[in-house]
Amino acid sequence: MFQLIKSLEKSEKRNLKLFAGRNSGAETLKSMQLFNALDKLPEYDEKMLLKKVPAVSKQQLSNTKALLYKQILGSLRIIREDMNVDMQLREMMDSARILYNKGLYLQTLKILDKMKELARCYHQLTYLQQALFFEKKIEGLYITRSIQNRADELAREADAVTETVNNINTLSNLALQLYSWYIQNGHARNENDIKTVRLFFEKSLPKNAAQLQGFYEKQYYYQSYAWYAFIKLDFLMFYRYTQKWVDTFETNPQMIALETTMYIKGVHNLMSAHFDLMNRDKLAATIKQFKHFVQTKLVQDNNNNRITGYVYLYTAVINLHFLEGTFNKGLKMVPYLEEMLVEHGLYLDRHKVMVFYYKIACLYFGSGDNKKAIDYLNRIINQKDDLRTDLQCYSRLLHLIAHYELGNFDLLEYLIKSVYRYMAKMENLSKVEEEMFRFLRNAFKFNAKTIRPEFEKLLTKLKRYQHNRLEARAFAYLDVISWLESKLYGINVQDVIRKKYLRASRSTKRGCIKRHFRT
Repeated sequence: MFQLIKSLEKSEKRNLKLFAGRNSGAETLKSMQLFNALDKLPEYDEKMLLKKVPAVSKQQLSNTKALLYKQILGSLRIIREDMNVDMQLREMMDSARILYNKGLYLQTLKILDKMKELARCYHQLTYLQQALFFEKKIEGLYITRSIQNRADELAREADAVTETVNNINTLSNLALQLYSWYIQNGHARNENDIKTVRLFFEKSLPKNAAQLQGFYEKQYYYQSYAWYAFIKLDFLMFYRYTQKWVDTFETNPQMIALETTMYIKGVHNLMSAHFDLMNRDKLAATIKQFKHFVQTKLVQDNNNNRITGYVYLYTAVINLHFLEGTFNKGLKMVPYLEEMLVEHGLYLDRHKVMVFYYKIACLYFGSGDNKKAIDYLNRIINQKDDLRTDLQCYSRLLHLIAHYELGNFDLLEYLIKSVYRYMAKMENLSKVEEEMFRFLRNAFKFNAKTIRPEFEKLLTKLKRYQHNRLEARAFAYLDVISWLESKLYGINVQDVIRKKYLRASRSTKRGCIKRHFRT
């Protein structure tokens, strides 16, 4: 309840007091005193709360809190009702039941017709099912209409809706289970992971899935394929299905208001796909469009949408800095990101926070500030979480490299053994990682003159794995190639990436000019 109170806006607090003011009973007075006290507390403290509200005894506190919680939800329901299709449909069903109980069957059917029309418009099939069930009940008990074959029509319609709901249930289960696999494990580690996920995917996917036409059927079909592709590091397939995910909303614009968070998630994954494919221009264009969307009333008026929108927007902006090699520019965002993580900490899951810490650490590492990078990597390592074991592994590997950069050779031997054991336990060691450990194990034995040939040898070895599908995971998390090149050129990682970006941009422009003249 304390979290709910802290999430209220000024207008919502004012509406609560008006809502509660309709009942001037003693219990309501106590609940509002409790609200005022909780609203002023910086954090929940029951002893302090009881001191501030002497009218509520310790024995009464539980019931008073329950009443206040109910009042808050009731007041929010009133001011949000016209904005929410779910609430409108529930209100229609309530009205239909009231009319039915009064014996006004024709009026009940009129309400149900309107309810079905609204439910179809917004693809709300569970409400459509309820309306059809109620309509069949009325038609089975009373002769209300003269339409021929009405029973057959209702039966066909109900069967079609039930089949669609079953398809949605199957596909949404598949999408959720694949996403859960990724959250737990990250990308596929080996051929066995790919085989396991593929068999599960093929077994769970409905045979007629590609022919399904409903909005939610398409949505969960595209989401399932997107997570399947992302797990097995097929970034081109991931891009295709995240684009379809977003396009489904674009062709059904009324659904953006109803399923805003799902749409935001789709755009986030589309931006991630552009980043994974290193498509800087499309990422920049999508960020620009998404930034405009995040500033709309639809997002700003909803706490959940606003926070989610900003988290994904800033994630994409950091990714753009990675592609452009402008790490120092990206670091200017860090104070604001820290503020956001504190302010909205209650609403951010551990996974999102962990990803932010890793990306911030990469910004510092790329800019040459290894101490700061270690600070943020320690936040991940010290969590000892069971989420994203892949991200935890690469946090430890980057942590190891940062200590090497600082010359902390006394720590290095211990850290190498510790990280190697951790990654081996997770069955996480790829050939790239094996080569990295082999190099780091011996790196502190070399001096400034003899280390350069070792860097060159390692770079040559790792470049062989760049196009190996099962090794792609290592390069997706940690740009080891650019780090090695930075050591050879004597510059920061961001400068290596920046040069690559500028060289690629000039090459693209020259290609465009040549195509123009050929045309």
